[in-house]
Amino acid sequence: MPDSNAIYPFHLSIPQSELDDLQTRLRLTRWPDKETVSDDSQGVPIATMKALCLYWQNEYNWRKCEDLLNSYPQFTTTIDGVEIYFLHIRSKHENALPMLLTHGWPGSVLEFRHVIDKLIDPEDPEDAFHLIIPALPGYAFSGKPTETGWGIKRTAKAWVELMSRLGYTEASWVAQGGDWGAHISACLGNMAPKGLKAIHLNSIFLEPKKEILTPTRNKAGENRAMDFDAHRDVHHYGYYTQQKTRPQTLGYGLASSPIAQASWIYEKLLSWSDHNPSSASSPPFTTGEILDNISLYWFSNSATSSARFYFECEFDSTAWEIKLPVGDKSIQ
Repeated sequence: MPDSNAIYPFHLSIPQSELDDLQTRLRLTRWPDKETVSDDSQGVPIATMKALCLYWQNEYNWRKCEDLLNSYPQFTTTIDGVEIYFLHIRSKHENALPMLLTHGWPGSVLEFRHVIDKLIDPEDPEDAFHLIIPALPGYAFSGKPTETGWGIKRTAKAWVELMSRLGYTEASWVAQGGDWGAHISACLGNMAPKGLKAIHLNSIFLEPKKEILTPTRNKAGENRAMDFDAHRDVHHYGYYTQQKTRPQTLGYGLASSPIAQASWIYEKLLSWSDHNPSSASSPPFTTGEILDNISLYWFSNSATSSARFYFECEFDSTAWEIKLPVGDKSIQ
């Protein structure tokens, strides 16, 4: 009888036939008419999407993304009836602190690609981490739930079981997340399972108790962030309502057209990122990195199943009492 708690190694290899099918679909794209504005207020401009399509067809190399993921130790294990895909990257420093990293939407385990090496092998060995990076249920390359109920709390419970199977509950560990990952990490902070010592969030939605409020040290930065949130709530929140109320209807288009899938994600990656042209910093993503993430959704056919996470979740986590120390990303 198979071991229900078994952990299996995973190797990513998308069949060439699926890459060929993608190229055919890109070539046969039926384009909409051009937007009637000179900016992106109606969505991603058609010229931008046509350029992305050409890059996807002629320059992008999916196999490089496969090689990157296959360079990490990848595994799967079935928890509560759903197969969970995860990276488990141990530091060479045996005393490193285990850290559970959880992504959000429209992200993936690739969100952490630029910090993995810095976290497992920092300049000071005392700062090293062992990394556990699972894919949310319904996201690449985890299984897709076949019943309702897979929201924040059930996923958090699955993460506790995952850490137990990896043998980390007898030692101290921490959890970090952004977007949905922040809500799941906050839920873990409320559950306070054995071994979890602290959480860190880079999506701030928790309200501190009034008695511990302190004056901000960066009023301008916080005002800028609040203005951005107010603008997003009015002009960029349609995706949330659509995915929360009608994920299945949305999925028919996204599962059939790679350009539909690409535009649905590309728009968010750009509008939610700090890419001010006057900034001296580098662009937040390369075109190749953007297509890596989009291709991950496409090849795993996870547009619908990932959108269902919104259907399952209510933003009730601001009412949770976090029983552990909490860190957050400061606003610059």
